[in-house]
Amino acid sequence: MIAAADARDHTADEEELVVNDRTCIVSRKTFDPHELIRFVAGPQGQIVPDLKRQLPGRGCWVKAERDLVELAIKRKLFARALKRDVKAEPDLGLMVERLLITDLIGMMSMARKAGQFISGAMKVDNAVRTGEAVGVFHAADAAADGVRKIDQARKAWRLGTDAEEEIPSFRLFSAAEMDELMGQNAFIHAAALAGQAGEGVVKRATMLETYRNGGHSEANGGAGRSDT
Repeated sequence: MIAAADARDHTADEEELVVNDRTCIVSRKTFDPHELIRFVAGPQGQIVPDLKRQLPGRGCWVKAERDLVELAIKRKLFARALKRDVKAEPDLGLMVERLLITDLIGMMSMARKAGQFISGAMKVDNAVRTGEAVGVFHAADAAADGVRKIDQARKAWRLGTDAEEEIPSFRLFSAAEMDELMGQNAFIHAAALAGQAGEGVVKRATMLETYRNGGHSEANGGAGRSDT
């Protein structure tokens, strides 16, 4: 879980920055810190993504969108924000995406061990209809009929509870990609269940999706019910 301290300034040096630790150095707009990615300079002056916000030293922030990371590289904004000569690798945007994927897969594994991540169409359908699910996941190439049935369950839950939004639904990886990323834990249909770990899965899935989609999520509903 992200501690309250992570939302504060990391060092006294950071407080001296023209942009504060919650301002995107590209858009110059202030966001909730959970919508931003922190970057620091490594020992050799290379720009390093700090997803957990734990690395020491002066940091700067970019809204979690790949296009904005690419712009920060192109406009040399990392050097300006960190007030030193730094090097941002051309593939930094891809590196961030891979780290977000690793973080998500790790949280899925943690949630599974905690009994807060299940797979199988029938289990997912039941979790949705009983309100246990806080997010559903499908392989990007899952059969349309299986996805449709779970979508119907999501809609029925929302109508039955007068919820403002449906349980979010994500299609982030193909079945083949999940086989490579998750091995025997790969799935066609899955659900994150209520609880710290399950909600952490939804939060990370939302960040990955918005990072890929220019700041927009196609999850069809609210996401992330905690600061896990």
